[in-house]
Amino acid sequence: MTDTSSIVTYLAELEAALKRGDAREHTHRPAIHRLLEASGERITATNEPAREGGNAPDFVISRGMAPIGHVETKDVGETLNKILKTEQLKRYREALPNLLLTDYLEFIWLVDGAERARIVLAEWDGKKIISRANAAEEWNQFIVAFLNHRAETLRTPTQLAQKLAAQTRLLKEAMLKILLAEQGQGELSSEKAAFEATLLPNLSDDEFADMFAQTIAYGMFTARRFDTAPDDFSRQKAANLIPKTNPFLRRFFQYIAGHDLHPGLAWLVDNMAELMLRVDMTAILEHYGRKRGFEDPVFHFYERFLAAYDPHLRESRGVYYTPEPVVDFIVRGVDELLRERFGRAQGLADGNTLILDPAVGTATFLRNVLQQVRARVLENGQAGMWGSYVSEKLLPRLFGFELMMAPYTVAHLKL
Repeated sequence: MTDTSSIVTYLAELEAALKRGDAREHTHRPAIHRLLEASGERITATNEPAREGGNAPDFVISRGMAPIGHVETKDVGETLNKILKTEQLKRYREALPNLLLTDYLEFIWLVDGAERARIVLAEWDGKKIISRANAAEEWNQFIVAFLNHRAETLRTPTQLAQKLAAQTRLLKEAMLKILLAEQGQGELSSEKAAFEATLLPNLSDDEFADMFAQTIAYGMFTARRFDTAPDDFSRQKAANLIPKTNPFLRRFFQYIAGHDLHPGLAWLVDNMAELMLRVDMTAILEHYGRKRGFEDPVFHFYERFLAAYDPHLRESRGVYYTPEPVVDFIVRGVDELLRERFGRAQGLADGNTLILDPAVGTATFLRNVLQQVRARVLENGQAGMWGSYVSEKLLPRLFGFELMMAPYTVAHLKL
């Protein structure tokens, strides 16, 4: 709880700066920094210069090591109701569940984008600050509620898709601004060059930022799904869940987990990890379990996520989940045609049959093919040879192409 002297000192500092006549928004950052940290035990208010320029809110508020909220500051006297309608605040309100907007005198508390409360500590009349009689009491009630707020648990696929999509859009925007500032000479630009060399040449900054942001978001979600002890989930833990069988993706996530990740991105990735801590994965999986044809809920979720993140991209790339019974029917039909019409008694398991999925998505079809082939191998009494069969006779004839990085990531993890 903030004592009365902290509010008095804070307002006096603001007044002294304003009276000099050259104060700007940044001038008051030290004063509000001290006020925020005096408002609760183990509270840290971090203002990271590398994250400025519209890439992130001005302060991240943490209790211990855990982020609990954000603060966006504007210059004294700016009309906050007008600021609330800007694109910048729209993005923050969608992505950040616990946010304060302030001009240092007026404070608006936003929970999941909706206004929860607002207070005015004082007014600046151009010559002096006129404090409200009960400013300290109002501030204590207001800031304690903000600091103690616990974001809601996400229990439905729609809730999770919307929150994850909002954070992904914010991450993409931050990346574009960093790439512009680097002008080809920086850590993120080096990552872009690696993507071009390994995956797709001549990537535009927008394409790379989109690919990068989606891959982080969905990779985090997938890692969280398969984390057997998720209470300590983090971007570092997510990186350790990427299999060694995919060295490119493993290196990518090791970069995401490392200390060298640009601070303009690190806070957003940490926010995604915090979001995943609030996911009731059991409830989300049960939602799909009640729907016939969605036995692969984690990977079906990508369609829902992309619809929230970029519905135009979903439509243009044809990202639509095929229900499991339909996939099974098609794959069994192909296997039957190979055996009965083309004289290949082993069907899909025949060593001369090439298998190609030209739009692999999250590999629902290829996984079913693997299941069909394995069943045939077991029928032939060769269960003990499955490992060598896969490496010698299956993988060399199994192909899949995918233009989008996130489903490619999911496909690799799935297979």
